[in-house]
Amino acid sequence: MLPSDVVVADKFVVDANSKVTAFAVTWFCLVLGDDVVAVFSPLSMSVGSAWAILSRSFVEYCIWGWNNLPRTILMYYTNFISSLEGYFHYAICNNDEYRHTVISHDLHYIVWDSPPKQHLKSLTIKDFDNMVNSSAPFARKFAKDDPVLEKIDKELLGRINRFPPGARCISSSEGGVDPCSSIGDDSVFKPGPGAERLKVLTNKLLSSEFGDKQCKL
Repeated sequence: MLPSDVVVADKFVVDANSKVTAFAVTWFCLVLGDDVVAVFSPLSMSVGSAWAILSRSFVEYCIWGWNNLPRTILMYYTNFISSLEGYFHYAICNNDEYRHTVISHDLHYIVWDSPPKQHLKSLTIKDFDNMVNSSAPFARKFAKDDPVLEKIDKELLGRINRFPPGARCISSSEGGVDPCSSIGDDSVFKPGPGAERLKVLTNKLLSSEFGDKQCKL
């Protein structure tokens, strides 16, 4: 049986309507009571990025919930703000079968405000070198039409007003000609500098030193 002492409200304002219930259906969760604490206190609290790559096996575990933990957690994360930053983390880090499959990195380069590290700073030209040296394949966030976006297109993706060319593009780009105007073998894959940077990051994430940080706040 689920604990029944969750305090919920219909909106996040001082004069919101509130009530005590087992879980929030259309309301927002504000406070977890003693019964809820008793259920979750033996578990490891885990939070993190909303971006995650999940294995099919783990997703099936969350759906079927053969030990009932995923469903119990889901009840309390239903109307949490940013529930994606906690639900899967909580489920995977409290399961002995999947805990050791975690890699605590979302492959993004991000700069937080400091303090209080609650909001992302928009990346600019000043962040370009650090962004590249991080070896992360993704980055956020960017202001619309910021000059750093053009720099990324030109220096990292090798494109100007078109899709990035790949090894299958065999035309000369002289005179502004689209190198993909002639296509060669679609099966050709030629790793570039970005792939080498990603290899460095991947080796780091798979190292025993990084593995010791699994499921730790």
